[in-house]
Amino acid sequence: MWVLALGFPGAAAEAILIDMSESPEIFDRQGLRLHRDRAAAGIAGHDFLIREVGERLLERLEDIRRTFPLALDLGCHNGIAAEILRERHDGRLEKLLQADLSPAMARLAAGNGNAALVCDEEALPFATASLDLVVSVLSLHWVNDLPGCLLQIGQALKPDGLFLAAMIGGNSLPELRESLMQAEIEIEDGVSPRVSPFADLRDMGGLLQRAGFALPVTDIDSITVTYPSALALMQDLRGMGETNLDRNRRRSVTRRQTLLRAAAIYAERYGDGEGRIPARFEIIYLTGWRPDASQPQPLRPGSAAARLAEALDSKEIASGDTALPVGRTAGRPEPS
Repeated sequence: MWVLALGFPGAAAEAILIDMSESPEIFDRQGLRLHRDRAAAGIAGHDFLIREVGERLLERLEDIRRTFPLALDLGCHNGIAAEILRERHDGRLEKLLQADLSPAMARLAAGNGNAALVCDEEALPFATASLDLVVSVLSLHWVNDLPGCLLQIGQALKPDGLFLAAMIGGNSLPELRESLMQAEIEIEDGVSPRVSPFADLRDMGGLLQRAGFALPVTDIDSITVTYPSALALMQDLRGMGETNLDRNRRRSVTRRQTLLRAAAIYAERYGDGEGRIPARFEIIYLTGWRPDASQPQPLRPGSAAARLAEALDSKEIASGDTALPVGRTAGRPEPS
C-alpha cells in the first residue's frame, strides 16, 4: 500500500510517497481510532498515567536552552502535553500543533487554544524540515511501522530539530497478562492474546539510528500504580483508550466468569495486605536530533592532542605488537 503525505500549509508544497506494504500489521489501527473516540468523553478521569509520563518526558526540555518556533504534539490525546508545556516552558514555544488519530481527541485538544488536526502517525502530513520540535506521549507504541514513523518524524524536523517521545514498553502489565492467561485456560480451555505486544528498549536505540537521528538516547523507567482490583485496572485502561489492539485478539466479548476468575487470580498472587493490586508500566523514553553541522562531531582518528597511555600512566604498545602478561618478556616461551 502506498500513502501520499502532503506538505503542511505554509511550508513548501511537497508530496512524499511512502511504501507501507512491507510493514507487518500487528495492531488494529482502526480499532485504536474507535477506542480513543469512545474514551474521549471521560478521559479526564483516567489520564493520570499520560500526565505523569508527560511530566517526566518534558522535564528534559529544562536542560535545553533554546526556543522552538514550531512544535508538534504527536498523538496528543486530550492536550495534556500542551498543558504541561504551558505551565513549565511558557514562552519557549511560539506555536504548537496537536495531532491525534482520533477526531474526538483532536477536538478535545483544540479546546486549549492550540491548533489540532486528525493525523495518522504512520503517514505524517508535514513537509520536510518544517518542525523545530516533535513530542509524543504514550502514542507510538500502537504504530505498526515504527521505523517508517521515526523516519518521517526525522524528515519533518528542521536541521538540529529535537524529537522527544515516551512509549509503553514490552514488559508492561506482566501481572495482568499472567492472570488473564491462567483464567482463560481454566474457564475456556484455551488462550488468546489479551495484552498487546510492545517494543523492547534494546531495539529502540537502533531504530533511532536507522531513522537518521543524531545523538540518539534511549532510557527506561517503571511506574507502578495500585488498584482496588484487576477489574478497576481494566476499566482504567478502557478509559484511557489503551485496551488490547492485537489483530489476533479474540473479537467476541470476554465471558464474565473469565474476568472474575482473572481478578481473583490477580488478587491471590499479587495483592497486598490492604486488598490492593499493583500494575507495573514500563516506559521507554526516546531522544534524538535531526543532524546538523553545528552538533558535536567525533574527532578524526589520529587527531587527538594527548595520548591515552599518558592519561592512564601506562606503557603504550604499538599496533601489531603482542601484549605480554605482567612479569613476562619477549623471547622464548616459558616452560609450562
